Amino acid sequence: MGVLRIILTVIFILDCIGLTIIVLLQEGKSAGLGTISGAAETYWGKNKGRSMEGAMVKITRVMAILFMVLAIVLNMNRF
Repeated sequence: MGVLRIILTVIFILDCIGLTIIVLLQEGKSAGLGTISGAAETYWGKNKGRSMEGAMVKITRVMAILFMVLAIVLNMNRF
């Protein structure tokens, strides 16, 4: 059980570092508010999910879920 806990802790630390880096690389939500009237009509507005920004949002969600699951698993008390 000790080896599994060490492996999960290492994965947790790597996830924390990766999640921090991904969040810092993302643009703020207010970056495009100056062009509200036509932002949805552009190519990038329609295909935002396929762009690098959309991929980063998906990666952030997965890493955040992994963070929460690992935090819960690592903090379970031994019965």
